[in-house]
Amino acid sequence: MGTMNISLPDSLKAFVDQQVEQGRYGTSSEYVRELIRKDQDRQQLRDLLLTGAASAPSVVADAQYFDGLRTRVRQSSGS
Repeated sequence: MGTMNISLPDSLKAFVDQQVEQGRYGTSSEYVRELIRKDQDRQQLRDLLLTGAASAPSVVADAQYFDGLRTRVRQSSGS
């Protein structure tokens, strides 16, 4: 595992310390890792949304489409 040192203003360091003290995270490093993972997830979602927005529509998402989707979900769940 690599090491990275970061500098934070006192107010941000106090916030991170508070998160650790409240038991949400074991260490400040754990907190920063979680923030990075969430940012990676956000970036991946953004990329998927942009890809979808740039693609041509394949079907019209009207009431009939959603009725069919509900039917398929009910059939696959055994309801």
